[in-house]
Amino acid sequence: MIIPLTPVRFKRHAARVFGGKLGVVCEDLHFTYREFNERCDRLSGALVRLGLRPGDRVAYLSFNCHRLLEAYYGVPQVGAVLLPLNIRLSAEEIGYILNDSSPRLLFFDPEFIPLLECLRAQVGGVEHFISLGGTKPHWAHPRLYEELVAAAEPREIDYRAIDENSIAELFYTSGTTAHPKGVMLSHRNLYLHALYAALGLRGADSEVHLYTVALFHANSWGAPHILTLTGARHVMVKKFDPLAVLELVQRERVTRLHLVPTMAIALINHPDFEKYDLSSVREVMLGGAPASAALVGQVERKIPACVAMGGYGLTETSPVITLARVKAHLAGDPEDVELRRKATAGYAMAGSEIRVVDPHGRDVKPDGREVGEVIVRGDVVMAGYWKQPEETARAIRDDWLSTGDLATIDEEGYILVVDRVKDMVLSGGENIASAEIERVLYDHPAILECAVIAVPDDTWGEAPKALITLRCGQRATETEILEHCRKHLAGFKVPKSVEFVVSLPKGGTGKILKKVLREKYWAGRERRVH
Repeated sequence: MIIPLTPVRFKRHAARVFGGKLGVVCEDLHFTYREFNERCDRLSGALVRLGLRPGDRVAYLSFNCHRLLEAYYGVPQVGAVLLPLNIRLSAEEIGYILNDSSPRLLFFDPEFIPLLECLRAQVGGVEHFISLGGTKPHWAHPRLYEELVAAAEPREIDYRAIDENSIAELFYTSGTTAHPKGVMLSHRNLYLHALYAALGLRGADSEVHLYTVALFHANSWGAPHILTLTGARHVMVKKFDPLAVLELVQRERVTRLHLVPTMAIALINHPDFEKYDLSSVREVMLGGAPASAALVGQVERKIPACVAMGGYGLTETSPVITLARVKAHLAGDPEDVELRRKATAGYAMAGSEIRVVDPHGRDVKPDGREVGEVIVRGDVVMAGYWKQPEETARAIRDDWLSTGDLATIDEEGYILVVDRVKDMVLSGGENIASAEIERVLYDHPAILECAVIAVPDDTWGEAPKALITLRCGQRATETEILEHCRKHLAGFKVPKSVEFVVSLPKGGTGKILKKVLREKYWAGRERRVH
């Protein structure tokens, strides 16, 4: 028997097998999986009544909430395409995405009314703007989201009519091009990704997952499918706030957290951290940027019951393709070895083939030292870029996706991402990985956060510069920091300068924005390389 591979099947499975179990917590609202399933079906019914057709795009400009979670099933169930928008983008960027993707419907949180006021005249393709709650401007649909859902009949579509290769979700990602590119993920991509990830994460119905990362981000959007497949509990938090996270972990007995490294740093260094009970947390996944062994160790010391580890993925890979879990036969290695291993990107999950290759396409030595580009092949690789076949052809060659990430690989298959191609510092003809310097810096006890960027240098062309935020109450000098680096790095890799800053600019998920940091030093230059 062959039936379509679609994530829609997960919520139906959860409703039948875990129907009476608490499935979703959002502020003071609680839904069983049976109730969640019905709400998703009612959303599908409402969308059909609004005239939505298969292939139409449905955009959401929303913070994390149960209504956005419902869209991950209610939208693709009717053959439409879900488009979660990055709420941290500028009006110009969001306008570009809306005009490029042409959604017929746009659901929005009231906080974004001023933004949409500016954009409405520029995005003529949107037929209905629908408020997710509270305020309803005169130009919005006359009914709020909850009114539309309540008035609709639950519409459980026969998923056998879904083409598993059709597009279910569309995510825009920034890259080397002038504008964001829309990444098309098929029903098949998402179904198989959830199966592979659930296996790798050892998912179970006892898990309680807190959405610390925004659902528009690669670190988060796989969770709606993985958790529903296994019958785990979804706990929503509107946006990341360390204190709110601590309170929810204690109240809901959260077992798993997914954190960008800067989020983990903010959480474990919060002044009220020790006041909360985090003993329920069993696993902390660190992704979105390279994690240091020092940070992995700090997380495990502050939350003794948990195992912290890295992972790796891309928008283009649905997203997760590696996990840095310590293999059973490697258990018992010295603590420093285990910490370094858990701070890598990890090894390939089932369903993904990963290679690290040199510029000629040859595999680098699996010695953990030779650097090459990560390339990927597998069921989870995107269908392509929205309306950009040329960009798709450039990214996927001979059935291998080029990631643009530079890494080493060891004999056990553990990958250590050392940098993005675009974040390398080219100094005096030598390629220097900024992430390698950052790992050394994070070992210094006074450093809270850091970023290493390339700045112009009249002698070497470019030179690495470290921008550092110190821990509260700690002091350090440039001389001290540079001496620390000299002890652990080759001379040409040591930063040429250090600047101490109050804070580092971050994006919507807490990832440090190196592009913003570089601008100050490269302003007025025609090229961003020297």
